[in-house]
Amino acid sequence: VVQRWGVTRLVRKSHRGLRKVACIGSWHPARVQFQVPRSGQLGYGHRTEINKKIYRIGKKDDANNAGTENDLTEKRITPMGGFSHYGEVNEDWVMLKGCIAGTRKRIITLRKSLLPQVSRKATEQIELKFIDTSSKMGHGRFQTCEEKAKFYGGVATKKPKTEAKAEEAQ
Repeated sequence: VVQRWGVTRLVRKSHRGLRKVACIGSWHPARVQFQVPRSGQLGYGHRTEINKKIYRIGKKDDANNAGTENDLTEKRITPMGGFSHYGEVNEDWVMLKGCIAGTRKRIITLRKSLLPQVSRKATEQIELKFIDTSSKMGHGRFQTCEEKAKFYGGVATKKPKTEAKAEEAQ
């Protein structure tokens, strides 16, 4: 608790330990409140992921890096409006099955499994049929800006970066 929350150590003559919080709250409310410093995990340590199935590895240069054989729409992996609390994907990326611990921008380490993967689940071949690139904020309906513009009968709201830079230069 002393290291984790920065509370002061108790006096030398303390009974049952001196690196503790002496009072964890009042009589009423008769429960420990969330503001009280408690012992627990300090930091996130090494975030090394093993046994994760890799669905796809995408390149930043590929204009159709979210396309599949069944979905012929040319689109990038960034959803409309960007990933929430992250933004636009401008680098190479990896699509994994399952969840990854931590916040969106925190770095992770992937490593090979020590044991050979022989289960049915691990050895089955995965064929991606569709990658959803609709907005992740609210009820996303459209996969691309062009699809949205076609539906509403206007021009595409967001231009590709290369066209936008060319117009600014003129």
